[in-house]
Amino acid sequence: MRGFKWGLLGVASLLLSGCGYNTLQVQDEQIKSAWSEVVNQYQRRADLIPNLVATVKGFAAQEQAVLIGVTEARAKATQTQVNADDPASLAQFQAAQGELSSALSRLMVVVERYPELKSDQNFRDLQAQLEGTENRITVARNRYIASVQDFNVTVRKFPTNLTAMIFGYKVKPNFTVENESVIAKPPTVDFGTTPAPAPEPAPAPAN
Repeated sequence: MRGFKWGLLGVASLLLSGCGYNTLQVQDEQIKSAWSEVVNQYQRRADLIPNLVATVKGFAAQEQAVLIGVTEARAKATQTQVNADDPASLAQFQAAQGELSSALSRLMVVVERYPELKSDQNFRDLQAQLEGTENRITVARNRYIASVQDFNVTVRKFPTNLTAMIFGYKVKPNFTVENESVIAKPPTVDFGTTPAPAPEPAPAPAN
């Protein structure tokens, strides 16, 4: 009797494996891991911003509008509660992060006006950390997008779509193309060289 039960378990295991159940499990875990990395990298960026704003403020306190814009965008991005399985929630998270990216880009434009700030060692350290974090965000997002795409293909295609239906697996939302260029493009943070001043116009010829 015991051998019969083990035989049934073996057959069931083979059936589940053959119909894609194990694949769904693996891909679902990959998505969770990839999403966790996305959130971690966005949080890392958010953690850098207060020091970045404080450093810029020390040299350019008059740029209040831009500094406040970055601070408010960061607050919105960090306070946005996200459920990656809910399309509306994911879109809201994406929009908030996009607004923060835009605010950072505006801040970096302001930095160009202050050579002393650009040469400050603390700012340059923060700049390097921000640049590295933006690159890691891009990598993490691409991995998440690829993981979701693989999972969704498994959920849709036959015969694994039958297994997905039986066990309640559904297509997951993904990052949309809306504002994709804003989110995927890191703010310009490379200030290794100072642009040369424009040449003065030649004096007018004497009459």
